[in-house]
Amino acid sequence: EVQLVESGGGLVQAGGSLRLSCAASADVFDDYAIGWFRQAPGKKREAVSCISPSDGDTYYSDSVKGRFTISSDNAKNTVTLQMNNLKPEDTAVYYCAASATVVVSTTWFREYLYDYWGQGTQVTVSS
Repeated sequence: EVQLVESGGGLVQAGGSLRLSCAASADVFDDYAIGWFRQAPGKKREAVSCISPSDGDTYYSDSVKGRFTISSDNAKNTVTLQMNNLKPEDTAVYYCAASATVVVSTTWFREYLYDYWGQGTQVTVSS
């Protein structure tokens, strides 16, 4: 079974940056798409970003496009989410997830495609 562990969350002021990492227990990044999702208090979990292993394509939600960057280091079994110009509305628990299904621009955000999930890391952005 694949285990995913997120790290890098914390408290930051608006306009600041954080770097989240997702480490896998096995060599999954060659075969699995890795997505980042987030859930704010009282809200549904939403997709943030995804990176596809087959072609390196990346996807972003409109709310983070231009501010967040996802990247993969397969040698280290790690996917990173660089978050810049953070806003209070980015406050949430962030989860990484792995999907064995090939994802494309019209499907990457669908939670049911993801087979494995991490426990989450808290990101808090103060105004």
